[in-house]
Amino acid sequence: MNNHLATTLAGSAVAAAVGLSLIPSAAAARPTDVPGSEHTAPPLVIGHRGAAGTAPENTVAAFKAGRASGADFFEVDVQLSADGVPFLFHDDTPARTTNVEEVFPGRAADPITSFTWAELQRLDAGSYFGEKYAGEPIPHLDDAARIATRNTGVYIEIKSPRNSPGVEALVAAELATDPRWKRLGADDKIQVLGFDEASNRTFAELAPEVPLQQLSGSVPGAATLASWAGFADSVGTNYRTLTEQNVADVKNAGLVMGVYTANSPEAVQAAIDLGVDAVTGDFPLQAVRHIDGREPFPGGSGLVIGGSLNNPAGDDVQAETGEFVLVRNASGRPVDASGLLLRDAANNVLRVGGGYVLAPGAELRVYTGPGTNSADAYYNSGTVSVLNNGGDSVALWSERGKLLDVFAN
Repeated sequence: MNNHLATTLAGSAVAAAVGLSLIPSAAAARPTDVPGSEHTAPPLVIGHRGAAGTAPENTVAAFKAGRASGADFFEVDVQLSADGVPFLFHDDTPARTTNVEEVFPGRAADPITSFTWAELQRLDAGSYFGEKYAGEPIPHLDDAARIATRNTGVYIEIKSPRNSPGVEALVAAELATDPRWKRLGADDKIQVLGFDEASNRTFAELAPEVPLQQLSGSVPGAATLASWAGFADSVGTNYRTLTEQNVADVKNAGLVMGVYTANSPEAVQAAIDLGVDAVTGDFPLQAVRHIDGREPFPGGSGLVIGGSLNNPAGDDVQAETGEFVLVRNASGRPVDASGLLLRDAANNVLRVGGGYVLAPGAELRVYTGPGTNSADAYYNSGTVSVLNNGGDSVALWSERGKLLDVFAN
C-alpha cells in the first residue's frame, strides 16, 4: 500500500491548522471549522462523473463543471472500446444517455464495449440532459487529464473490468507515460478505484505508486479490511449504509474513508458528522458551498423539496396514490411552481404543469403516475416507477433551468 492519499489529507489538515497552503488543494483553502463535525479539516470533495447533477455525466462539459466547482477531484468511469481505446462512460449499454437508437438502430442494448472508438464518436452523449449540451461526445480517457488541474484532479473508476480485458494495464501505462497524467500524478491528483477486488489487485501490482480505492456497497469486517489494506489506500462506500463503527473500522485498518453518492447538503453533512475523509456527489459546487458555510442554493425562489414517498403501499405508479415528490413553498410569499422540473440521479424527470401558485407554507405532491390534478397534487401520468425504493436523490429545477434544491432520502 502507498500513502499518497493519506499524505494529501494530512497535508490539507496541517495547512489549514497553520493557515498555509502546503498543497494546491481546494480542501486546503476551506475553513477548518465544519459545523457539527469533529474534523480538524474538511473532507475532500469529488464531483461524481464530473458533476452529473448539473451537466451530462462523463462528458467534458461535466468535467469542466466539476473543475469550476472548487472540488478536489472529479470522478470518471473508464472502459475499453472494441478496438482497445479507453473511453469514459458509466453504463454497460448506451441506451440511457446517448442517441444510439437513432444512430445505430437495434443496438441500444448492445454492450457499450462492443462499439469501436469511431462508432462511439458518432453518439451524442449530451442531449439526454438538455438541448444546450447537444453534440457532447463520449470522451477519451485523456480528455479528463486535459481538463484536470493541480487543484482539481481525477478519480478514475475502472468500470466493469470483465467487459474490458486488459484495461488495468492500459490505464497504468497511460498514467505512467502521458505527460499530462504524469504531472497530475506528481501532484497527487490521481486516484484509481473500482468495485472489482481482483481488478484492483491487478492494478496495484502494475502501478503501486498510484493511490487506489476499493469500492464496496457496505463496509466489511475487520479481516477483509486488513486484506484490502495490503493493496489499497482507501475504502469508498454508499453513505446510506455507513455507521460510526464502520468509519472507525476503516481507519483502524489504516485506510482512508470515502463515501458516494451524497447529493444533498444534508447527506453531505451526515457523512461529515460520521468522520469521513472524502465525499463524492453529483453536485460538487453545492457540497463545497455547504462545507464552506455558504448557502448551497443562492438566489432560490423559496421552493424546496420537502420529502418524497418512494415506496407506497401497492404499485408505485397506481392511480391517485402512487409514488410522489413533495414540493414546499418555504418562503413568506406566493411562488409560481408552474413548469418546475424534478430530476433524479438516473435522469428520470417529473414536471409540474401550469397554474400552480403555492401560498407560503403550501405543499404540492408531484406524482409519477396517473390521477386527478388538484390544488395540492399534480400527476405526470407515467407508467414506470421513477424513484428508487431504497433511497434516491432528486433535484428541483426552475422552468428556466435554475437549480433550486436537492433532496436525498
